Amino acid sequence: MKIADLQILRMAASHAAATNWTFVKIYTDTGLYGIGEASAQYKDEALMAELQAFKRFLIGKDPFQIEHIWTSLHRRVTWTGGPVTMSAISAIDLALWDIKGKALGVPVYELLGGKVRETVPLYANGWFAGADSPEEYARQAAKTVAQGYRCVKLYPFRGAQVITPERLELGVARVAAVREAVGPHCEIGVDIRGRLNIWSARRVAQKLEPYDIAWLEEPILFDNVDAMAALAHSVRVPVATGEQLYTRWEFRSLLEKNAVGIIQPDICHAGGMSELKKIATAAETYYVTVAPHNSNGPISTVASLHLDINIPNGFMQELFINHLDRYNEVLDRPLQIVDGACIVPDGPGWGVDLREEVIRRYPPLDFTPVESEPYRDFF
Repeated sequence: MKIADLQILRMAASHAAATNWTFVKIYTDTGLYGIGEASAQYKDEALMAELQAFKRFLIGKDPFQIEHIWTSLHRRVTWTGGPVTMSAISAIDLALWDIKGKALGVPVYELLGGKVRETVPLYANGWFAGADSPEEYARQAAKTVAQGYRCVKLYPFRGAQVITPERLELGVARVAAVREAVGPHCEIGVDIRGRLNIWSARRVAQKLEPYDIAWLEEPILFDNVDAMAALAHSVRVPVATGEQLYTRWEFRSLLEKNAVGIIQPDICHAGGMSELKKIATAAETYYVTVAPHNSNGPISTVASLHLDINIPNGFMQELFINHLDRYNEVLDRPLQIVDGACIVPDGPGWGVDLREEVIRRYPPLDFTPVESEPYRDFF
């Protein structure tokens, strides 16, 4: 069996923001194909060019040689790493795992070593559309928990990196209202999205202690591990980061410094299934929990679930519940969610396929860097 072609499929994620989903289909000379997903949000043109360049390398290669292909694309490419190259490698890697599972007639999670749990618990993101006041957050959080989810994440702190007393008070009030609405047994994640500096993040962390949050995500920017570790060691709430880190080498220093208790690698950014399995294993040696980041499309979600059901240090899987309808429209089998946990598809490969007629129904959207992006208040 040899790789014969690579095709790129794109569609709009939603009309709320100019975000697109990018899928890769790798075909073999036997007619068998595998599906991957890339995600370099708002860098679509560069990502597609990288995929087309890598296609020339892939043609004629054995799709079962996943490790060789991954290492070749990562180590032998000049100017390797970064969001564009790593997202392209991730998509290719995911498609190759799908091919191998299909060819051998087993789910990808079996290729990884099998299940360590029967279902994957989810944490809900995207449930708070339009909410601003603490009361609005509380009402929508209560509705989300009533659907069976046992963990919700929100972004209660907005604005520039130096926080003001007014913004601090409003953000804490939003978290307090959500805690009151969901009760003591629902987990709460608070995502700062890298907005704050250390002084501001410490003030936020101190104010959030009474609300027993499960994690404080990216309280500062991700790119200074020493600063992240210093912050995490100085506060009493758990700190999480990792969605903008790539490969085991970038996670290594984070783990060596015992900087955080939860890491959040993204299967479409950090190197695909091959690399996330290695990152999770490395994290286990430092007793660190893994909760894969996932703001992407349906193949990213399904692939992450195959990882989650295999790794013993997995926590929960992020799911944007406002994307569920479109996920289930484009997938040939809907996601099965019961009591806030997902049943991982058990067919060969990912166990699901894409409906290309649905992809064509939602053409990709145009965007303008910075102006089309949702996070503009970091200054």
